[in-house]
Amino acid sequence: MKIRSVLSAAVLAVATTFASTQALAQEKFTLRLAETWGPNFPIFGDTTKNFAKLVEEMSDGRLRIRIDSSNKHKAPFGVFDMVKAGQYDMGHSASYYWKGKVPETLFFTSMPFGMTAIEQYAWFYYGDGMELMQEVYAPQNMLSFPGGNTGIQMGGWFRKEIKSLDDLQGLKMRIPGFAGEVFAEVGVSPTNIPPGELYTALERNTIDAVEWVGPALDLRLGFQQIADYYYTGWHEPATELQYLVNKKTWEKLPSDLQTILKTAMRVSAYDMLVLSQHENAKAWANIKKEYPDVQIKNFPEDVFQAMYDANKKLLKEAAGKNDLAKRIVESQEEYLEKTRAYTDISERAYLNTMAEVE
Repeated sequence: MKIRSVLSAAVLAVATTFASTQALAQEKFTLRLAETWGPNFPIFGDTTKNFAKLVEEMSDGRLRIRIDSSNKHKAPFGVFDMVKAGQYDMGHSASYYWKGKVPETLFFTSMPFGMTAIEQYAWFYYGDGMELMQEVYAPQNMLSFPGGNTGIQMGGWFRKEIKSLDDLQGLKMRIPGFAGEVFAEVGVSPTNIPPGELYTALERNTIDAVEWVGPALDLRLGFQQIADYYYTGWHEPATELQYLVNKKTWEKLPSDLQTILKTAMRVSAYDMLVLSQHENAKAWANIKKEYPDVQIKNFPEDVFQAMYDANKKLLKEAAGKNDLAKRIVESQEEYLEKTRAYTDISERAYLNTMAEVE
């Protein structure tokens, strides 16, 4: 009788476990995502919509993503806090916006004079990037994942030509992240402004210059109407956005839905890089024809050298602040050295050769 009772209890336990597993597999989830961008924002907003579509299709409707743009939640730079607190399950933004809260977050968007998009993705997924990023966000009750890359960004729109370092002294410019700190070292007064306010700030002389993304998005905001000088990039060679996920939300999801989320984030991030290349190429082809007054400029050599030196100085200071920052800086520097050696004999060699024969 005792054996029978034990067997019955075991069968009941297995059946109960199976039933709860089946119920969990059939349970439907809706996650709320807050994005920094406004509704229908080109490329960035396309990425979150693509992500939500992939999630719903791959999960056969078991998991849905509800997107709230900045016009809905009214806090474009509040995404970090809202996801951390559980007010939203997910967020889509840029990691360097949170440097005032957690300084180490800025390393995971793009670093001046750093890796290209393909080099940085390799660091994230096959180097130490993902592990270090999760270490930074874990104490904040969040997970973080690459959320889409713009490729190299342009150096910004200026109302006056930059001919020397003297022209940067006291210049007010919208430029976020580590690049803002570099510019501050050479005399610029950097500030960060939500995307929806950039045109008005430049038009009303609240700022003298603005850095946003590249031709596809910059022309849509109309900077070419009020600034004639468009500088090439150095500060964000691989600007990666991010998906934030509340840790408690993540742990409530079945493992298969976690895998679907990770896959959809990775696919939509890659698609953003491809879309950015496509849209920038189209916009670039038209810029000279449609906006003949816009002058494409490189920063003068003395300015470029001063920014490069300032960047090295600031990186050394950042690495000295704590062990985690030191490990991130060293990881990026070591990976850049290794991957750039191959880039030099592959992509750079190819482009140099093509430039000679064209």
